[in-house]
Amino acid sequence: MRIIVVIIAIILIAFILWWFFGKHSETAGQSTVVNNEQTATIVVNGGYSPSTVVLKKGVPAQVNFDMRDSTACLSHVVFEQLGINKDLTKQKITTISIPTDKAQTFNFACGMDMFHGKVVVK
Repeated sequence: MRIIVVIIAIILIAFILWWFFGKHSETAGQSTVVNNEQTATIVVNGGYSPSTVVLKKGVPAQVNFDMRDSTACLSHVVFEQLGINKDLTKQKITTISIPTDKAQTFNFACGMDMFHGKVVVK
């Protein structure tokens, strides 16, 4: 009986290590350009999907956060580089303007810094 418990414990530890530290595939979302303005949507539901959004340099841009999760951790999105900390629970879609004057990457995270994503301007 002890051997079964030890084997199950080892399997659970391996799963936890893989979940938090393993490399997971990441898809990058592209923006949609209409009338010389670009928008991208990130769905907030147990994380950010997509977690990476690529924007075109020089085209005014907005990123929409579509809130579908009531988890306290995901209730805020923080762009530290831009000085933005938005409460996503006040409305279903929260729009954030992203500067696209030069190629750069803006990292964002949930309010507790557990979930992360980035906006890449190319």
